[in-house]
Amino acid sequence: MSTKTVIKKVNEHVEQTVTIGAWINNKRSSGKIQFLQLRDGTGYIQGVVVKSEVSEELWNDAKSLTQESSLYVTGIIREEPRSKSGYEMTVTGIEIIHLTENYPITPKEHGTDFLMDHRHLWLRSNRQRAVMVIRAEIIRAVQEFFNDNGFTKVDPPILTPSAAEDSTELFHIKYFDEDAYLTQSGQLYMEAAAMALGKVYSFGPTFRAEKSKTRRHLIEFWMIEPEMAFTDHEESLRVQEQFVSYVVQSVLKNCRTELETLERDISKLENIQAPFPRISYDEAIEFLKGKDFDIPWGNDFGAPHETAIAEAYDKPVFITNYPKDIKAFYMKPDPERPEVVLCADMIAPEGYGEIIGGSQRIDDPELMKQRFEEHNLTEEAYKWYLDLRTYGSVPHSGFGLGLERTVAWICGLDHVRETIAFPRMLYRLYP
Repeated sequence: MSTKTVIKKVNEHVEQTVTIGAWINNKRSSGKIQFLQLRDGTGYIQGVVVKSEVSEELWNDAKSLTQESSLYVTGIIREEPRSKSGYEMTVTGIEIIHLTENYPITPKEHGTDFLMDHRHLWLRSNRQRAVMVIRAEIIRAVQEFFNDNGFTKVDPPILTPSAAEDSTELFHIKYFDEDAYLTQSGQLYMEAAAMALGKVYSFGPTFRAEKSKTRRHLIEFWMIEPEMAFTDHEESLRVQEQFVSYVVQSVLKNCRTELETLERDISKLENIQAPFPRISYDEAIEFLKGKDFDIPWGNDFGAPHETAIAEAYDKPVFITNYPKDIKAFYMKPDPERPEVVLCADMIAPEGYGEIIGGSQRIDDPELMKQRFEEHNLTEEAYKWYLDLRTYGSVPHSGFGLGLERTVAWICGLDHVRETIAFPRMLYRLYP
């Protein structure tokens, strides 16, 4: 009798006979021995078929197996120090489920467009599986951090009647007889939730109709957006660095094999421990001028600027106190210097750009009304948001972390298109 199990748990069945549902990742032969590289989604193991130890039928079945054929494979689990997993299977039985013919993704080199057109199959590769496992671990760690620190998860709407920031980047739709938009951020709604629950976070999809084709941009991506009542900007920065440190260390602890598959330099991640360095926007401008960038005070930073700043540090770095005119309407001005706001962007090391944007929010209803006028926002559309300041206003702060950029950084990927199972980009809606 065999026990049904998965590859991830074969360590529990050494010298026992087990059955695993698997696919053929690869196969090679040395005459009288066939080596089946098996995968089942939880991991990889080598199945060894020895001609002298099996029936002719089983031997021929093994010979017939092709890349991505599916089967139930039965065998004895052995310890094998030369294997990456430390184990292999001596095969004693094969039940073929489906023989695959002409699998389109072969070990040869394929172009990016070809691989993206076959994304539904490309996901089966060792590398793409590793990215998806690390993404899942990041999500698990995110939820664990906030759950353990007294945050309540709240789900903001995906369909919204107004913009959180720049309305030119919104996807417009008709909501019966009204205009509506796909959300670009859940933040405004999370502020309302924080006034009810104290500390909250959301985790959901967001959409930007930005016609950008850079390696850092997706049209549809996932955001983690915490909001905290009775919390000032300084307290929020401490939460942010503790949060990011926790996530990185969780990946290091639980995804070593996947990081090795990606050939990630683990030493660079091991250094990600709070506290993180900080520089002001003013200091960043002076630093960039020293690096021969022609950037006047009052301009926002682009990818080359962020990369130059990040190269000076081996941890994420906060850039604080940006000019009011280049930031969102809801950010609280610095009381000692009203032309800048109490905000920060967290820039990831190694050129991965901004992964967090956050600020202390305006809590004065009169100042918020003034911001509405400056940004041409109608009080009719935003009355509910003003109500948060009218009825029991408190100091509050929050931030948003982009999941895909964070996955790209932790995995060491060149492009965010590999960070999500089915990326939506400027010219890609298939598959």
